[in-house]
Amino acid sequence: MMTSAVTAKSEPRRTIFDELRAAVERALEGKPEAVELGLVALLAKGHLLIEDVPGVGKTTLARAIAQAVGADLNRVQFTSDLLPSDVLGVSVFDQRRNEFVFRHGPIFTNMLLADEINRASPRTQSALLEAMNEGQVSMDGVTTPLPDPFFVIATQNPQDFAGTYPLPESQLDRFAVRLRIGYPPPAVEQRLFQTLHADRVADVPQVIDLAELVTLQREVQRVRIDPSLANYLQQIVHATRNSPAIAIGASPRATIQFSVAARARAKVRARDYVIADDIHDLAVSALAHRIRLAAQADGYVPVFEEAEATVRDLVARIPVPL
Repeated sequence: MMTSAVTAKSEPRRTIFDELRAAVERALEGKPEAVELGLVALLAKGHLLIEDVPGVGKTTLARAIAQAVGADLNRVQFTSDLLPSDVLGVSVFDQRRNEFVFRHGPIFTNMLLADEINRASPRTQSALLEAMNEGQVSMDGVTTPLPDPFFVIATQNPQDFAGTYPLPESQLDRFAVRLRIGYPPPAVEQRLFQTLHADRVADVPQVIDLAELVTLQREVQRVRIDPSLANYLQQIVHATRNSPAIAIGASPRATIQFSVAARARAKVRARDYVIADDIHDLAVSALAHRIRLAAQADGYVPVFEEAEATVRDLVARIPVPL
C-alpha cells in the first residue's frame, strides 16, 4: 500500500494544457511543436498563420483545436474570385420590413479557418484586418462585434506557388504566431496509410468549453515576466529595427503580442512566470513573418526561411539574462 501511495505522489499532475495537447495530437500525430504553437496563439488571443505545402495537416490542426475547445468553426476557401462580402456578409433589402438587413458572413464565428488565404486578392485579404485587430466588422456604417473568443487560423501555400498573392505587411502583422508543420515522421506516415482513418479529427475529445477558454486567456495576462526578461524581449525586437539586413523591423504591436505569446507558452507549460526559453524559442515564430528584409527593396521577394534565418541570427547575438 505504501509503495502505491508513493508512486501516485511521484506521478506528474496532468494539467488542462496536457489534456488539450494530447487531444489535438490525436489528429496531428508526431508534431508536438506545431500543436503547442497553435495552443500558444489561441491562449494569447492572437491569430495563427500556417504556411506549408498542401496535404501536411494544416486544416487538420485547425479543426482539431476547434474541437478540443468546443468552438464553432467556419471554413472559407480563399480563391481569386472571393469577394469581401463572401467573408464579412452583405446587406440585403427586406421587403417586409422595407429596410436593408445585414446578413452575417462566415466570419461571425469563434474560429475562422481562412484556407489558402494567399490565393485571394489583396482586396479580400484586407477584409480581415479590422476583424483580426478590433474584433468587429464595419459594414454600411454599422459596426457589429464578433463573438468572444474570436480566433483566425489562416493557411497559406509557399509564396512561390502558382496563383498566390503575397500577404501585405499589415495582414502579416496581425498574426501572433506563424508556423510550419512539415512532413510527418516516417513511422507516423506509415501508420496513416496503413490505417486509412477517414477523419482523425473525429477522435479528438472536447477538453474545455468556450467559457473555460476565456478564463484561461485571462489567466495568461497575469503570468509574471521579470524586468530583466522584459528587457531581453525588447532587445530582440529592437535588433530587428536596427539590423542593416532588415528594411522594416517588428512593430509595437509585434512587441506586445510577442510578450503575450511568451506568457501563453509559460502557461501551457504549467508556469505562472516567464523564463528566458519562452522568449528565445518563440522569437522566430513571433517575429520572422513581421519583418521586411532589405533585399525586398530591389523587388526580390524572399521566402520566409530567409527571414527566419535573419531573426535566428539576431537572437543568437543577444545575451540571455541569467
